[in-house]
Amino acid sequence: MKFSYTILYVKDVAQSVAFYEKAFGLKQQFIHESKQYAEMQTGGTTLAFASNELAKSNLPQGFKENSLLNLPAGIQVGFVTDEIAAALSRAIEAGAVVVVDAKVKPWGQTVAYVRDLDGILVEIASSINLN
Repeated sequence: MKFSYTILYVKDVAQSVAFYEKAFGLKQQFIHESKQYAEMQTGGTTLAFASNELAKSNLPQGFKENSLLNLPAGIQVGFVTDEIAAALSRAIEAGAVVVVDAKVKPWGQTVAYVRDLDGILVEIASSINLN
């Protein structure tokens, strides 16, 4: 078995695609004509978006919608870059909300946390040097 994709449930799929393109430099790979589902090019595992309406049809017992009005869910999307300050600035300009400004962790990695337009937690981090 291999890890293949992550789907984020969002209010507006097209808006999320545009945000992730602007904030993190990702490119749209596919968006369904219904605008209820989209995938982004990430170079590895697929990052996808599905509308809350589609989620409701898939999960008849319900789910907790992502929202900036609530605390973030206990999951995050992570992006790695050597240009933390520039990446953080670009994300903020695109509309991300800073949760924790960039700081160096004890293991030497620089990490910042933002929330996207739906309140989903996104980590912007440097690579971990294992040497």
